[in-house]
Amino acid sequence: MTTMSGIADAWLARHESELSVWRRHIHANPELARNEYATTEFVRAKLAAAGLEPRILPNGTGIICDIGPDGARVGLRADMDALPLQEFTGATYASTVPGVSHACGHDAHTTVLLGTALALASAPALPVGVRLVFQPAEEVFPGGALDVVATGAMNGVARMFALHCDPRLEVGKIGIRVGAITSAADTVELVLDSPGGHTSRPHLTTDLVYAIGTVITGLPGMLSRRIDPRTATVMVWGAVSAGKAPNAIPQTGMLTGTVRTGDHDTWVSLEPMVREVVDGLLKPTGVRYQLNYRRGVPPVVNEEHSTRIFEDAIRAVCPDALADTQQSGGGEDFSWYLEEVPGAMARLGVWSGVGEPHDIHQPTFDLDERALAVGVRVMVNLALGGQP
Repeated sequence: MTTMSGIADAWLARHESELSVWRRHIHANPELARNEYATTEFVRAKLAAAGLEPRILPNGTGIICDIGPDGARVGLRADMDALPLQEFTGATYASTVPGVSHACGHDAHTTVLLGTALALASAPALPVGVRLVFQPAEEVFPGGALDVVATGAMNGVARMFALHCDPRLEVGKIGIRVGAITSAADTVELVLDSPGGHTSRPHLTTDLVYAIGTVITGLPGMLSRRIDPRTATVMVWGAVSAGKAPNAIPQTGMLTGTVRTGDHDTWVSLEPMVREVVDGLLKPTGVRYQLNYRRGVPPVVNEEHSTRIFEDAIRAVCPDALADTQQSGGGEDFSWYLEEVPGAMARLGVWSGVGEPHDIHQPTFDLDERALAVGVRVMVNLALGGQP
């Protein structure tokens, strides 16, 4: 693979310090899903100043920007939104918005793609067209990627790539694997209804709490017997509520939880299977119920050839940069792009190597900003290596 490391290195030699400035500005001014107006304008202004023609998405947040010749394009994606989470890092650039923070590293993702865009724009000519996608609303289900796809942004894109921060990997390391790298994540909500009654006479009514208990243990257990364990499918309840008095069978109750899988075919079959099992468990109890099954995102499944392209791009940064990584149980809406075209996602090491790493989605999460330049180098390499 011919790399574009020279272009990245030349641009970083002049502008690497700006990456931290941009990232800290975005970090200090986080915006929640579908409200990334200031972040969108910040990115748009930088792209336009470099002579590019960014297009803001119809809903007013998020940007599409093409670079290079017409024809089939390589897609590069970054997400822009923050989490509804108070920050406790104590950093000088900590969030100035109460209850909102970039605890998942999307400030870094946006910065890396912005740096990649300006590095590519500085090149005399590109051998292949590139489409930059600055995506809103990754942190909400079913994800802003669907909004992007609905605009036709994938038309003409041959492959799609993305990086995601990983505090378990040291700066300079990038992890990738063939196959599923994240999991599907669906939500199960079960609302139960009973006439209620006295706990001394359960035979005269329907015992709602007993029915709940049957589903709490029965549904995860039955799924574990119906689904191949190699698919990494797991059903976990997160909340349960019913009743207040010890001697009264309640009339209503609710169960909510998630079901996750790393296998795409299993994800497709999960909803009808869950409905069948819940009905079988509750029918003998006589309790009425309503099952609300909300599909989240499919798993991110890295296509093999796209993964090899990514590996070459990583090795071009440093022969020792490539690292193994495990499949995550978390969901990522980058998967929606891979429903349209082949592609791959990799994990960008952001741990300094000193002290205990703080995980993403924690109020203490922060990252080593040396990772920003590493990300730019990899993405610039992908712009050439991912050509159709």
